[in-house]
Amino acid sequence: MEARLDLMSRPIVGKIVKHIMSAGKVLQESATLPVRTQELVALRISQINGCAVCIDLHTKTAAAKGESADRLHMVAAWREATVFTDAERAALQLAEQGTRVADGAPGVSDEAWAYAAEHYNEEQLAALVSLIALMNTVNRLNVIVRRPVGEVAPAA
Repeated sequence: MEARLDLMSRPIVGKIVKHIMSAGKVLQESATLPVRTQELVALRISQINGCAVCIDLHTKTAAAKGESADRLHMVAAWREATVFTDAERAALQLAEQGTRVADGAPGVSDEAWAYAAEHYNEEQLAALVSLIALMNTVNRLNVIVRRPVGEVAPAA
């Protein structure tokens, strides 16, 4: 399968994508949100949105950063899995509710926000919200143009 459009070869979209990727780098480098939590959240959002290239990328990146195969396999069923901390569960719940607004869901519940706020400070919550928005943007770009899996190498 070939992508419908090479986003990076289009001058305007290429600039936009570079800025989006720069925002992701800021999150990874400066956020107080644990990197492994960021990868779990990115993976779950990508699963919901059906973004194969991001599922591939974030699974490989999380593994390279020390995440276990067992936990990666359980991200899709995180509610039933016992391998995640309460903080990770709170992040995954916020990510799901923030992503499912596209499905006509009511948005992030007060309960989900309060649960996340029990585990993360305001700086971390800001990073988490930014990551959720960023991943949904990247997923949509990739899904719309049908970017094939295998084009992206995992992050170090």
